[in-house]
Amino acid sequence: MSHTPAATTLLTGTPDQLRTAAAQAIDTARTGMAAFVARAGGLPAVEAVELYDEARAALDNAQHVSTLIRQAHPDPELRAAAEATEQLIVQAGTAFTLDPAVYAALAALDLSGVDDPTRHLVTRALRDMRLLGVDRDEETRERIRELHGRLVGLGQAFGRNIAADTREAALDPAALAGLPADYVAAHPPGPDGRVTVTTNYPDLVPFLTYATDSAARESLWRLNRRRGHPANVAVLDDLLAGRHELATLLGFGTWADYVTANKMIGSELAAAGFVADVSAMAADRADRDVATLLERKRVDDPAAGEIRPWDIGYLTDRVRSERFAFDSRTVRPFFEYERVKAGLMAVAGRMFGIEFRARPDVPVWHPDVETFDVYEDGALLGRIRLDMFPRADKFSHAAMYRIVTGKRGVRTPECVLLCNFPRPAAEPALMQPSDVVTFFHEFGHLLHHVFCGQVRWSVNSGMAIERDFIEAPSQLLEEWVRDPATLATFATHQDTGAPIDAETVARMRAAEEFGKGLDVRQQMFYAALSLELHGGPDVDAVAVERASAERHLPYRYVEDPTMHLSFGHLDGYSAFVYTYMWSLVIAKDLMTAFDPANLLDPARAARYRAAVLAPGASAPAADLVRDLLGREFTFDAYRRWLDA
Repeated sequence: MSHTPAATTLLTGTPDQLRTAAAQAIDTARTGMAAFVARAGGLPAVEAVELYDEARAALDNAQHVSTLIRQAHPDPELRAAAEATEQLIVQAGTAFTLDPAVYAALAALDLSGVDDPTRHLVTRALRDMRLLGVDRDEETRERIRELHGRLVGLGQAFGRNIAADTREAALDPAALAGLPADYVAAHPPGPDGRVTVTTNYPDLVPFLTYATDSAARESLWRLNRRRGHPANVAVLDDLLAGRHELATLLGFGTWADYVTANKMIGSELAAAGFVADVSAMAADRADRDVATLLERKRVDDPAAGEIRPWDIGYLTDRVRSERFAFDSRTVRPFFEYERVKAGLMAVAGRMFGIEFRARPDVPVWHPDVETFDVYEDGALLGRIRLDMFPRADKFSHAAMYRIVTGKRGVRTPECVLLCNFPRPAAEPALMQPSDVVTFFHEFGHLLHHVFCGQVRWSVNSGMAIERDFIEAPSQLLEEWVRDPATLATFATHQDTGAPIDAETVARMRAAEEFGKGLDVRQQMFYAALSLELHGGPDVDAVAVERASAERHLPYRYVEDPTMHLSFGHLDGYSAFVYTYMWSLVIAKDLMTAFDPANLLDPARAARYRAAVLAPGASAPAADLVRDLLGREFTFDAYRRWLDA
């Protein structure tokens, strides 16, 4: 196999090149799908599926490139072109999914002699086509096509408004009290004597964690909450209304019920029940967490009667420092970015028998981007890129984006991590422990994409699996950050070179456990918000945010309800943000397949890779889990974790 050079060319090319390539991809897909419809009846099923798979792959890979450019490219003209090409590609894909002739050709295939991945591909494709409305009349299908195109544009606008809205607080230098020395050095006073702190993660998270000035924390917290306001008010209203119309056209009462129909969980009712059950499961622990935080707040302010959300990061860090003898500032020198990056790659190499070879010769869209080829036993498995530091108009959170979907003997998979970590400069780039967890999490997605690049069918790639399973492999890899033996392989002090000791890791892990009840309730607020915003027509988003917060957050809600306007997951995840906790339940169970005394054991890692990662979406997620565990997944491991 070889790389797809067109992807690199487009990522570093011009708007015209991108538009031309998108048009060519659409034409290739249309030609291929027409050949599938015309010839499927006279071909063996596997040969017919090859035509279908390649037609879909032409569109999918073109869309991956456009999506990435839209989210990460520094050139505004190219981002605008990518937004337009992405819409055209999605429209072409929707047209295939709504084409009765394509559906009939798939349905007529004789699957009696095919393998299970091929049968699953066809069965899943037919189900998804019905869910999109292929069996509706032409007038309805035309309206569905219109709605899909409109919804893609609205989703893009929603995310773009968030990415473009980095806010700044001009503060007195005294507001940096409590921040680490490297943070203070990176924020010198300007000509007006004020320091500028932004809502970018490398600024925001340490400030909310360490700044002793409560009023300054509140100021920055409120600024961050208002990102996307007011630009996203009308955008979200239109997005929710369009989704509801599409769902009702397809026979569903709500978008939430529609969008969960092809997930593991199956329905809006089941998702709402899961959210309520998990929130109740965590209630007592969350209340204890809040009581502990309030007790600590009263050390500084004896008259304090409640905690506020801008207190939580700071007070949690103080409790972890004082009760568990763990101060996250003291371990940051063990987590210098370059060492963490090299260490994570070494851990993956040790577990899975792979190596990462730097490719500085490969053109990139920004000087920050690094490229690596992934090899196993001398054979090329895939190519990864790392775009890890914040900049204007770039995706502002952390995620893995596909570039090329792999296919055995045809295409090598490619992907990129878009993150926002501290940038190495004159001073070392020291990461928060939570940053390291995020790095491992996103690397879990990356490994999933690379390892499933040998599947028989491109449309059975890992990210095509049920969306409420996708986070499980990445959440699983977070466990290695909590393992002393793993951390000892790369977490060395920037000044002394000494590796982090097991006692420190044990304190870090014990401290991390504090607050998990509160964290779970916070996640259930997000999950409920996403479900309930999509729960019917004419939703009052402000009222939904307030009600969801009051039901799940164990502290008083802050009026000024604009958080939903900066909630980027409402685009990609829409109503199923519950997936993060659902996947965590599965990830905790998957962890039982590993030896806690030797998490780096290559034999167990190989078994996990073969059963769960390598198949991609060649089988239902529940089947993959069963293949690894030898049983259905349960809540037992999750309950033990929550109750510990």
